[in-house]
Amino acid sequence: MLTRLRTDIISSVFEPETRLKFADMTKRYDVGIGTLREALSQLSSEGFVTVEAGKGFKVSPVSAEELIEITDHFISFESRAVREAIAHGGEDWEANIVSVHHRLSLIEGLPWERRMERHSEWVERHREFHEAIVAACPGRWLFRLRSIMFDQLDRYRFVTKRAPKGLGGRKFEEHREIMAATLARDADLACALIEQHIRDTSERAIKLL
Repeated sequence: MLTRLRTDIISSVFEPETRLKFADMTKRYDVGIGTLREALSQLSSEGFVTVEAGKGFKVSPVSAEELIEITDHFISFESRAVREAIAHGGEDWEANIVSVHHRLSLIEGLPWERRMERHSEWVERHREFHEAIVAACPGRWLFRLRSIMFDQLDRYRFVTKRAPKGLGGRKFEEHREIMAATLARDADLACALIEQHIRDTSERAIKLL
């Protein structure tokens, strides 16, 4: 239930600053009030939900200032995780990156209209690709911190994915280049490509906020 609710917030099923009413939420997720309150408290600690005394829970607002901060933190964590993964990853790690990238490319290579029909699948495969890149990172806390920031970026990233034609072909090429640099064990290039990849998306989202 927690994962479903987090996904609904990230994908703007519940838009920023939407009041989360217990009566509606318990029906939607078929859970009791205690379970729902526990999930909302967890999401509050992750920054997806805010709590107002006497008013309950609502989806956290978005702002350009917050996106800039989140972007900087994610790039810092991701760059460290990528370098650790490249240093420690083996053949299975490499094979998984290729496999996950192929699954992602099957959607990214589609015409825009068909891509949007499979947007929820793209969101999941996009996450799997970026997680595969850093999967060999031995630092569990580093991995957790970058995952929290990734979730926050995803909420903002959704804005650009619904823009006309989105970022389409360019992101398709960027993912391929990131994969190639990672498999070549070129940490400097992989980190530079990922930073450019993330900042470009964030800058476009800022313009749309």
